[in-house]
Amino acid sequence: MLDLQPGQKLARGVARHLHSHGFATVEEFVPSRGLRVDVMGLGPKDEIWVVECKSSRADFQTDGKWQGYLAWCDRYFWAVDSAFPTDLLPQGTGLIIADAYDAEIIRMPDESRLAAARRKVILRKFAFHAARRLQALRDPGFGVSGP
Repeated sequence: MLDLQPGQKLARGVARHLHSHGFATVEEFVPSRGLRVDVMGLGPKDEIWVVECKSSRADFQTDGKWQGYLAWCDRYFWAVDSAFPTDLLPQGTGLIIADAYDAEIIRMPDESRLAAARRKVILRKFAFHAARRLQALRDPGFGVSGP
């Protein structure tokens, strides 16, 4: 915990909270070239949520890619700490207040269901990414330069 960056601590709390709602999560997930979401959650009814963790005003204001994430999820959230000026966050997006240990959904965004073909692509990428992460934990170093 000591070496985690502020945004990573928020992601940890978000992942714990989503887990309590039956979601599986992957952090630093790449849905498409040039995009990397902080937390992607896969829910019990195949819903796909994206959560971007912002640790400061500057972190939020320098994020120019967030709208590109909307095409890859059913619901989009910002996760911030309790001191963050939430009035900066766009209306229509979700809001999660988090710390390193838990989180709370403050504002639920409207749902914008993915098309079936896009959902299939993202579910396959999610499964592949999660399996590769598990392999790396179970067998560190394997596949780094090999198969």
